[in-house]
Amino acid sequence: MQTSDFDYYLPPELIAQEPLEPRDAARLLVLDRKTGSRQHKIFRELPDLLNPGDLLVVNRSRVVPARLFAKKQPRGGKVELLLLERTGGDKWKALVGGKGLGVGAQLLLEGGASGKIVDDLGGAQRLIAFDRPLVSIIKKHGHVPLPPYIHTPLVDPERYQTVYARESGSSAAPTAGLHFTPSLLARIKERGVRIAEVTLHIGLDTFAPVNEEDPADHKIHSEWCQISPAAAEVVNRTKRAGGRVVAVGTTSVRVLETAAQLAVGGKSLLPFEGRAGLFILPGFEFKVVDGLLTNFHLPRSTLLMLVSAFAGRESILETYHEAIKNNFRFYSFGDAMLIV
Repeated sequence: MQTSDFDYYLPPELIAQEPLEPRDAARLLVLDRKTGSRQHKIFRELPDLLNPGDLLVVNRSRVVPARLFAKKQPRGGKVELLLLERTGGDKWKALVGGKGLGVGAQLLLEGGASGKIVDDLGGAQRLIAFDRPLVSIIKKHGHVPLPPYIHTPLVDPERYQTVYARESGSSAAPTAGLHFTPSLLARIKERGVRIAEVTLHIGLDTFAPVNEEDPADHKIHSEWCQISPAAAEVVNRTKRAGGRVVAVGTTSVRVLETAAQLAVGGKSLLPFEGRAGLFILPGFEFKVVDGLLTNFHLPRSTLLMLVSAFAGRESILETYHEAIKNNFRFYSFGDAMLIV
């Protein structure tokens, strides 16, 4: 297995630059893993593709508006920060953009907070110590950090949040969930399908390309996640009753399969809170997830590898080629796949 096995060519015009309105108007390509058959649907038809007794598992993490602007002191050079993770006190890991941003550099943020770079973490990552908590500054001056392949300004920042986002902590949205509307969720429940919430705060490293020739040599970074006792019990009850557990997004897959590693006593999984560093490659044995709702992912990415592990690399690449041929929209604001 080589990283090049997960490469494909995507015409740039198929990279979605804006979200569709309404959310559930996206196209949905349905792949049956057993037969290899594919159907073209609209996302709002999802309830008809689920069975009573199934369970949808969604990631309720909310994107932090953590893109901030600052000036380097004392000369006022422009600096752009993307806060990645609070490491304790008022220290943050951040991506920095600007000149002369080595250890010791002093920064002044919009809103008045001061910061000092105290460690170089490699590449554009720095550890910055601020002189105060940043909660109010993020709320007032922060911008939602869109992926670099999106060049069109986002008119409504809430369109890069799921309608069920609750727990702030992500650097990027769990994009498979962007297609849901409150009315669609209500129709899914009326169908007899339950919905369970988990949390995984997405870091940008999840989307980093795999540069190693052998993907097994790639170091995947861990992210904080949680599945509550109540959510774990719903999953276990669904599995016992013969229902399908359908993960909404690769992040939900990682939470479920991480928790499944702890399972004992005949249960499918146990409650879990901690760091998820599970790297899912072809050959992985899924213990919980029976179906996956996901967007179309970047070439050579760990996310494409996870989806390939679930449905088979050849089948996924064939499905991607069909999506390209039929002008599906790709990536964060793009269309979706349902794999069952």
